[in-house]
Amino acid sequence: MEETSLHKTETKEFRGRWIEYVHNLQDHICNELERIDGKAKFLEDKWEREEGKGGGGRTRVISNGSIFEKGGVNTSVVHGRVTDKMRSHLQMDGATWFACGLSLVIHPLSPFVPTTHANWRYFELHHEDGSVKDRWFGGGADLTPYYLFEEDAKHFHQTLKNALDPFGKDLYPLYKRQCDEYFSNKHRGNEMRGIGGIFYDHVRPAGEEDAERLLSFQIANGNCFTEAYLPIVNKRKDTQWNEKHKHWQEIRRGRYVEFNLIHDRGTIFGLKTNGRTESILMSLPPTVRFEYDYQPKEGSEEAKLLDACLHPKEWCTDN
Repeated sequence: MEETSLHKTETKEFRGRWIEYVHNLQDHICNELERIDGKAKFLEDKWEREEGKGGGGRTRVISNGSIFEKGGVNTSVVHGRVTDKMRSHLQMDGATWFACGLSLVIHPLSPFVPTTHANWRYFELHHEDGSVKDRWFGGGADLTPYYLFEEDAKHFHQTLKNALDPFGKDLYPLYKRQCDEYFSNKHRGNEMRGIGGIFYDHVRPAGEEDAERLLSFQIANGNCFTEAYLPIVNKRKDTQWNEKHKHWQEIRRGRYVEFNLIHDRGTIFGLKTNGRTESILMSLPPTVRFEYDYQPKEGSEEAKLLDACLHPKEWCTDN
């Protein structure tokens, strides 16, 4: 990459503002999830990398709640030297790196309440003297229902689109398509694990002014998450369900596990950078089923969901 004044700029203050926001967002999301669950509380596990060298994070987990069977809202602020493993597996070329972000996965108990995943992150690569060689933002949010309610899908997607539109009307269609393509089990004929959302990576600033714009963009995406997800939880949490519904939920959870262990870049990055295994694998659901060539009954609600995962749909009508 060609050197510019941007890459020589000291970003310590910029990083500090992002770190503060990430921790405040973690507090807000955890408080809101506890409030709606009404029973379970998050437990916090603070950890450090490499005996205090390389940063650390705050893992917060919730389990056995009235609504949320398992979930985590994790933050990390980590840094280190670029290893040969990172160069070969992640195509990173630099001396040192820095990363800070929030990642969450929520697995509800009820099959009628969808699973959700989201993350918002900032990454830097540095020269040997510590000056910035490259930096970018990444993130997104997606929804994994087990039974498809189109009004819920439209609400989730429209809320994400509303947050993106002030930064460019072209962003939602682009990031929606990238999400559909990314959160897909290629080994199962490009079957999506859910109904998508938005996904973006390596969004680089063109200069200091653009970096401020992208910071505002990232904050807008983080801020809209509870508005996108919690109204759906409220609407579906009291729907009665039975073992047939739970069986289907666990079949679909199996697809979730397959994606996270085979394709997910965050999982791969965490493991390749000697990340904390417990935090990385927190995203896995508590119970799953793997049944040979399981196919839902034609015309059933389960088949309707599978069709939405095999054939991505447009959920917003004001593109």
